[in-house]
Amino acid sequence: MPNLEKLVIIPTYNEKDNIESIINAVFELQQDYHVLVIDDGSPDGTAAIVKGMIVQNAERLFLEERRGKAGLGTAYIHGFRWALNKGYRFIFEMDADFSHNPKDLERLYSVCKQGAGMAVGSRYVKGGAVENWPWDRILLSKGASLYTRLITWMPVKDPTAGFVCYRREVLETMNFSGIRFVGYAFQIEMKFAVWKLDFLIAEVPITFIDRKFGDSKMNKGIVKEGILGVLKLRWLSMFKNYRSNVKNYPADVSASFSKQEVVLERK
Repeated sequence: MPNLEKLVIIPTYNEKDNIESIINAVFELQQDYHVLVIDDGSPDGTAAIVKGMIVQNAERLFLEERRGKAGLGTAYIHGFRWALNKGYRFIFEMDADFSHNPKDLERLYSVCKQGAGMAVGSRYVKGGAVENWPWDRILLSKGASLYTRLITWMPVKDPTAGFVCYRREVLETMNFSGIRFVGYAFQIEMKFAVWKLDFLIAEVPITFIDRKFGDSKMNKGIVKEGILGVLKLRWLSMFKNYRSNVKNYPADVSASFSKQEVVLERK
């Protein structure tokens, strides 16, 4: 592979209406992004669409297929391990449904390139916004963010955000076996782990747009995991050495970044 700088990981389950368009949108940026789709046995043929696209994009589009729905968190961790094994320097999380604008990838990349360990596409910093959400969904999301910050003391205004860029060093430093949550709480725990490992977290304002095609994956079980997961994270950090549990000791490279919050306003 000629360029192993930037990899976008897109987990999918029944995303046939979106997957081709989102992949093309990333490639149309012409910024040398590679895409890894991790499909959890979508019965709608999502993986088959990706396979058809690989024929013309063999050096920049990749597919990992798994049997059945094993959870968002395990899909991303599968992708992280794949990316580290291949040698990518910057690894992104992005949804398939265009709720995350591919044009914002370069803004996240720029922040990590400048030194942040993790860049978060944030709805709840100055300049961030949501579009086409009903009021109850906005209330739930903002309430979850406030609840998470109050319980964990984590200085991230959008802890549930799923549009993220990591520096390679961050993921190398992390013991993925220590990450406990696989659903809604996974995004919270990853930011909590990065914070506890003393990496710099930067929040970049984005506009989050609700999906137009396909069904939302949100359900009561995911919300429940988030509520209980936050309490568990706080408990573990108070009475057990959480940092020790999520630190990959053979790759101790976290000292080069300081723990602080950086909020970058949209220009």
